[in-house]
Amino acid sequence: MKVVHVITRLIVGGAQENTLLTVEDQHRDYGDDVTLITGPALGPEGSLLDRAAQGGFPLRVVEPLRRSIHPSRDLKAFRALIRLLDKLQPDVVHTHSSKAGILGRAAAARLRLPVVHTIHGAAFHYGQSGLTQRIYIAAEKWAAARTDHFISVSDAMTDEYVTSGVAPRDAFTTVYSGFDVEPFLTPPRPRETVRRELGFDDRHIVVGKVGRLFHLKGHEFVIAAAGRVVAERPQVRFLFVGDGNLRARYEREIAAAGLTDHFVFAGLVPPEVVPELLHATDLVVHTSQWEGLARVLPQALIAGKPVVSYDVGGAREVVIPDETGFLLPRDSVDELAESILCLAADPDLRRRLGDAGRQRFTDQFRHQTMTRRIREVYQKVLEQRAATRDAQTAS
Repeated sequence: MKVVHVITRLIVGGAQENTLLTVEDQHRDYGDDVTLITGPALGPEGSLLDRAAQGGFPLRVVEPLRRSIHPSRDLKAFRALIRLLDKLQPDVVHTHSSKAGILGRAAAARLRLPVVHTIHGAAFHYGQSGLTQRIYIAAEKWAAARTDHFISVSDAMTDEYVTSGVAPRDAFTTVYSGFDVEPFLTPPRPRETVRRELGFDDRHIVVGKVGRLFHLKGHEFVIAAAGRVVAERPQVRFLFVGDGNLRARYEREIAAAGLTDHFVFAGLVPPEVVPELLHATDLVVHTSQWEGLARVLPQALIAGKPVVSYDVGGAREVVIPDETGFLLPRDSVDELAESILCLAADPDLRRRLGDAGRQRFTDQFRHQTMTRRIREVYQKVLEQRAATRDAQTAS
């Protein structure tokens, strides 16, 4: 197939890794003629542009394609996308993320090209004002009329879009966001080596959290729960993997609570380092207030670690209470502390929950499974387009 993927930016993040793996698989495993279009990778989250540039497929960086809303710049990005798509004439345009999703679908519709759009996380979500949500829902409804089919990274994303009236349920297919599972099954370096480098020894029970240090990612709830946890289990340590504009604030809050010795900030790390860091933990918490389906949840489970997560987005699709971890109300602190303490006190429970998650989700989250299912969606869209053309010709 000839496919063009459009994404707003290739930072280090779940949606971006998902997209890049899909492009790499299509190019390498299926021999597809695939092009990746993106804006510049701006921001403190890191960049996947160098990796994409070495992938052997065409990479096009559209300079005015940015995350923030800017009418004149957005118009330039829209026109640039039209020119590129008109020149490439792909069988399918596959859009990702909110900004590229709107502009990319609009450009593809102008050229009457088939469009698949992936919802990595709803454009309208918790934490936005009512007005902002209404604007984004209206924009998504407008773009939905220019979309042949949606791919959701979780059933929860489909539910949100259907409930909001964006599109009917039969317009959606859930394809879980895949990744390379092998390093999570067998870490690149020994657990003991990594723990020693981080300052942990055999006495410590390490609670990991992977995520940008940004608004809505929920690190403040972990910090709030840590005081009670440490008071009862002083051998517990917390490992924050990721960076962002709230790091300094969190470090001050931790110091003010007298917990500096109990927290380690690993900072921004390349995706290939995440497996060894997860293996260095004993359990993983995920306290985001909004998410599609955080990749760290299946990644932690495949690494054999139990997970404690707020019940947001698609978390309940992998965090099965008392089977793979604990599912908690959003923003809860007491329940978070209790769950951490429960797992900290019971290594057998940690092992049982982690093993169950590994057995249940390893094959489901292989990136090869994801790419195969995405190509099946493309095929369905192309067949439906062909059937429509035939019907119009016959009439």
